[in-house]
Amino acid sequence: MATERHFKKSLNLFDSAAITMGSMIGSGIFIVSADIARNVGSPGWLLVVWAVTTLMTVLAALSYGELASMLPHVGGIYVYLKEAYSPLFGFLYGWTFFLVIQCGTIAAVAMAFAKFTGVLLPVISEQNILLDLGLFKFNTTQLLAIMMILFLTWINTRGIKEGKRVQNIFTYSKVFILLAFIVIGIFVAKATQLNVFHSPGFWEASKIVDNQQVPVSGFSLIIAIGLAMVGSIFAADAWYNITYTSDEVINPKKTIARSLFLGTLTVCLIYFLVNVVYIIALPVRGIPDGATVMERGIQFATADRVATAAIYGIFGKNTELLMAVVVVISTFGCNNGIILSGARVTYAMAKDRLFFKKTGELSKTGVPAFGLWIQAIWSTLLCLTGTYSQLLDYVVFAALLFYILVIFAVFMLRIKHPEWERPYKAFGFPVFPIIYIAACLLIIIILLIYKPLFTWPGLGIVISGIPVYYLWKRKSHKGPVTI
Repeated sequence: MATERHFKKSLNLFDSAAITMGSMIGSGIFIVSADIARNVGSPGWLLVVWAVTTLMTVLAALSYGELASMLPHVGGIYVYLKEAYSPLFGFLYGWTFFLVIQCGTIAAVAMAFAKFTGVLLPVISEQNILLDLGLFKFNTTQLLAIMMILFLTWINTRGIKEGKRVQNIFTYSKVFILLAFIVIGIFVAKATQLNVFHSPGFWEASKIVDNQQVPVSGFSLIIAIGLAMVGSIFAADAWYNITYTSDEVINPKKTIARSLFLGTLTVCLIYFLVNVVYIIALPVRGIPDGATVMERGIQFATADRVATAAIYGIFGKNTELLMAVVVVISTFGCNNGIILSGARVTYAMAKDRLFFKKTGELSKTGVPAFGLWIQAIWSTLLCLTGTYSQLLDYVVFAALLFYILVIFAVFMLRIKHPEWERPYKAFGFPVFPIIYIAACLLIIIILLIYKPLFTWPGLGIVISGIPVYYLWKRKSHKGPVTI
C-alpha cells in the first residue's frame, strides 16, 4: 500500500509575509485609480477611497487572525465557514472561489501583465487579432496572459520550495521598487506640483457621465465612493491567501496572524502613498481625447495605465517604459502567489468529498498538482471572456459576500466553541468586526443597485452552488467522486 503524501512545512514568517504582500500587490494599484478618479473626480476623495480601503482591509486582517490561529488548516476560508455555519456554506465559498474569485483574479492579473507588456512590446496588443470568429476574437494580449498562467502553474507543480523562492524574489523586489517610487516621486516633485494639496478643487467631487464632469455631493457622493471602491478593494484583495497554505506554514498558530497584519498594513500604506504620488504627478481630471499625458489626467490615462502616466509626468517620456517593467514584475509575482495558494482550497474540498477526488491528492513533490492544472484551465478560459473591469465586478462582489460571512464567523465560533484555543484574539472585538461588516454591506447594496449587470449574476453564481452541493453530496454517499 502506498504511503500517504503530506504537505511539507516550508513557510516561515518571511515567506508567509511574502505570500500575503505578493498576492496583494499585482496590477490593481497601477490601473484602478483611473476608474476611481472617474467616479469621484478630485484628489481629496481619491485619497479617501484608498484610506477607507486601508482601514477596511486592516480591520479584516485583525479579525481574521483569530480564525487563522484557531483553525490552522489547509483551505482557509473554506474551513472557517464550514466550522462556523455548515458544510454547505464552506462549499458555496469553494464553488464561488473556484468559478469567480480566485480564477477571476488570476485571469485579471494575467491580462494586466499582458497589457503592460504591450508597452514594451507593441506586438502584444488587443488590436493584434490572431483569430477572428465574428463574435469571438483572440488577440496577442490574451495569448500572453494564458502563457503566463500556464508557466507559473508548471513552476508551482514542482514543489512549495520552488514556488516560495519565486514569490520571495518578486515580492520583496516590487516592495522595494514601490518604496523607491514613493520617495523619489515626492522629493523630486516640483513646487507647482505640490500645490495640489492647497488647490481649490481638492475636495470638489465629480463623476464622469458621457465624458462630461458632473458634480456630486451628499448621498450621491457616498454612492460614487462605493462604486469607486470596486477597484481599490480588488487591488487590496488576496490578503488572506496565506491561510490556504496553513499546513505548509511553520508554527501556523502564530506565524499566519503575524504575516496577515504585517503584510496588509505594509501594502495598504504603500498603496495610499503611491496615490499621493499620482496626484502630485498628474491632474485627477482630464479629457478623453487629450493630446498629452497631462491633458488626459488620471481619469483618462491611456488604457488606464496611471502608474506609467505618473512617472511620465514626473520624469518625462524616457522613464515611461521603466514603470511598465515594474508592473510586469509586480503582476508576475502576484499571480505566482495566487496560483500557489489557490489549489489548496479545492484540495480541502476534495478531502471532504465535495470536489473531484484527484484534486485532493498530492503529487510526489508534495503539492496538489492536479488541482493546480484544473485552476489553470479555468483561469485561461476566463481570459477569453469580458474585459478587465468586468472581471473586477464579478470578483469584488462575490468576495464581499464571503468577507462578511467569514468575519461574522468570529462571533459564531465564540458562541459555538468557546473552549477552542485562541492563540490570537481579534483586536478591537466586537467593534472593529462590526464596522467592517457594516462597510461591506453598504458597498454590496450600492453595487446591487448601481452595477446590476455583473453583481446580480455574481449573486446567481453563489446561489447556483446550492443544488450542486446536494448533487455532490448525493453522489458522494454512493462512493467517491472521481474524474
